[in-house]
Amino acid sequence: MPILISEPAVIEAAGNKPKVIQEFVGRVNSQTESVSIARMKSPSGWVEPGQTPEFDEYTVVLQGELTVESEGSVHQVSAGQAIIVRKGEWIRYSSPHPNGAEYLAVCLPAFSPETVHRDDV
Repeated sequence: MPILISEPAVIEAAGNKPKVIQEFVGRVNSQTESVSIARMKSPSGWVEPGQTPEFDEYTVVLQGELTVESEGSVHQVSAGQAIIVRKGEWIRYSSPHPNGAEYLAVCLPAFSPETVHRDDV
């Protein structure tokens, strides 16, 4: 039977500035452990700690530009582009550009604070 998600759950985000996380599907809003789907809105100048997650993350930028930094590269992901980050890779997300970024994040399995493994700040 289909399950209607009438609204997302707003989740507190890590980083130096307030970022809005609206989880539609995941451990918090739908008690789904296999996948999480969330819309993110990060302001200009936002940066989060680096992380080495135990999940794959698929990110689609809807507006603005997201900076995705790994151990070997830095990618500028613009509106209409996507990036895939595999589990076990060190990664850091930021939105240093003037308009910030709005993007969808899909994590397999679902995001959890216990499996993201953020760097100590």
